[in-house]
Amino acid sequence: MKEKKKMNPLLRLTLPAAAVQRLQKAGIYCTPNITIEFQQATKRHVLRGRESGGAIKQFGHYISFCGETGERLPWFVRPDSLTSNGDHAIVLAPTLVSVEALRVEHTYELLIARHKLRAEKEGARPRIWSQVLFRGWQGQLPLDLVEKDRSVAGKIAPEFFTRAGEARQLPAQFVDAVQAVTAAVNCLFCSHAHLLVEPAPPRRQQQVPQGQTEEFQTETTNGEQPVAVAIG
Repeated sequence: MKEKKKMNPLLRLTLPAAAVQRLQKAGIYCTPNITIEFQQATKRHVLRGRESGGAIKQFGHYISFCGETGERLPWFVRPDSLTSNGDHAIVLAPTLVSVEALRVEHTYELLIARHKLRAEKEGARPRIWSQVLFRGWQGQLPLDLVEKDRSVAGKIAPEFFTRAGEARQLPAQFVDAVQAVTAAVNCLFCSHAHLLVEPAPPRRQQQVPQGQTEEFQTETTNGEQPVAVAIG
């Protein structure tokens, strides 16, 4: 009997059906799914994720993405929407680390997972390989980040413990990301991205008007002087 190959499923928080229904009824739409896309120009595959979710007073659900070392990634596009607590930004990258959190009052569930592309053989379409980096159950943060303690939102994260009551430390490189997502699951009727950042504007190439002279410095040797080139 041949042993079946073990496949790494796309990791996300597993929520009871009743919890999913309550989130949908509250109008909170968090989309942890990651897809594989192919870029024709660069002839490469990339991962596509959606920063999404939000909160109402009683609970919240949110996911976002960062780089392998916890660095903030620029969004590819930030769609406008007529509703809140849904999609906020889309990110494209060869590797993504997802940070997903669920809050119910002051109790938190947290999942940090790394997602990479791997092909079984050269030239084959890659698949998503996922690895759990941190899973926290029933974390506690006895603050009201929705209203009373909003000033510390984005600067604090819930505490997680082992079954024996010992504190579990968050991976240091992802503390900033967890704090951002913690703020997001307390963001009432969220309509903006909390972790993905605005991309840098493209660098503009300076145009020289026709007939003008553009001067530029060159490396000079043997006492030579910089030259000026006339355009047009």
